[in-house]
Parts: sequence; C-alpha cells; structure tokens
Amino acid sequence: MISLKSKREIQTIREAGEIIKQVLAKVEASIRPGVTTEELDRSAETIIREQGAEPAFKGYRGFPKAACISINEEVVHGIPGPRQIKDKDIVSFDVGVKWKGYFADAARTWAVGDVDEVRLRLIRTTYEALKACLKAYRPGCRIGDLSAAIQEHVESQYFNVIRDYVGHGIGREIHEDPQVPNYGQPGQGPKVEPGLVLAIEPMVTEGHWSVETLENGWTVVTKDRKLASHYEDTIAFMESGYINLTGD
Repeated sequence: MISLKSKREIQTIREAGEIIKQVLAKVEASIRPGVTTEELDRSAETIIREQGAEPAFKGYRGFPKAACISINEEVVHGIPGPRQIKDKDIVSFDVGVKWKGYFADAARTWAVGDVDEVRLRLIRTTYEALKACLKAYRPGCRIGDLSAAIQEHVESQYFNVIRDYVGHGIGREIHEDPQVPNYGQPGQGPKVEPGLVLAIEPMVTEGHWSVETLENGWTVVTKDRKLASHYEDTIAFMESGYINLTGD
C-alpha cells in the first residue's frame, strides 16, 4: 500500500535528511588513500547518534554496520571493515537515518585521487540521472515516467542501469511501496501524487547490468566486474514540485 505523507511527516523526514547531510559532508572530507571503510562507518554512526538519531541500516535484516560502503565493481551493500581505500578507487557510500519514527536515505559515489575519465563520467552520469528523473516530474505523472528518464539518460552516455535493485517509498519504514526501478516505460506504474516520498537511487554500471551477491550474503557486485556507481536522495513530491530532503 502506498502511503502519502502529511506536511508534518515530510518535515520530520527532512530533519532526518539534515542529519544525513552532515554525515555525507564528514565522510566525503575523510575519504583518502589509507583510510579504512570501518573508520568511515564509525564516523557516520558517531554523527548520527550524537544527534539523537539511529542508524537505519544497523541491524536491518541482520546488516552489521551503520552504512553500506561499496568500492569499484561493488554496486551496493558493501560491509565496512578493514579494507583500505586506495588511490583511483570509486567509493559508494549509502546511509539511512531514523529520526522520531521516520526514515531518510541517501547515497553518493566519490572518486579518490586522480581517476580516469571513465570513472568521472560514470559518477557524473549517475548524478545527472537523478536530476533527469526529477526534471521529468509533473503532478499526475507515473513512476514509469521517472524510471524512463533515468534509463534514457544513462543509456545516452553508453552505460547501463542495474535492474535487480530499485528505489522505493520511504517514511515510517525504510522500504515502503512503491518500488522505483531505474528503467521502465513512460505512463506505466502508480501515479506520483502530492505527499509521496521516494528514495530514488540510480545504480549505474560501466558494463552489463547483471549482478551477483558475494559469499558474505550482502555485497552485490557486477558479474563482469566492471565499475558501478550509486546516487540516491530522499525526495518529497508536492503539488508545486518536489523537495530534495537529503541533497541540493
């Protein structure tokens, strides 16, 4: 069932999003060769708890950490640990916050050091795909209009969208209806009505979109081990437009 949010509820989700913004700023400033993903995760959890909030991912379906940190060919759900970040890595950082009973969720991919043009273009395309999605929003449009806009932009840059993992509604639960695929047909799917809050998250790969899960049961990688990038924001849709609750 799709749950439309009141202005009060959206304000609470916005407050959760403000905490996420603090986390993202701190982690981005901390990423450098030699730092471990565990250190980044610990920093994120410290900020969240200092604000009186909870890390939404920790313990969710057994996930052991506060953030998902995925590197290079890892798409999503990378488990932070002793792995050191290296020069030329691309690092996807995904984090959720629970605040006053409501959730917000966001992800970024950052380049480390002097990376090549392919890596930069992959990251830029993923960010631009979310912008293209939001530009396609009109009151009364459908999820398929947003999904198609993501796919069209990504494929215009000769990359592919991941199909096994999708965006989602968000609010009182971290994952709510409806699903928001990163591919689709215009005019299909549920209507995007005022009060709908979505975590929209383009996941883009340099190569084929097929993925598999590693033996740890969490980390999703591209089957061909080509690079992947992830960008996510929590978006509230209103009659007058949309509000990005976790980004610009």
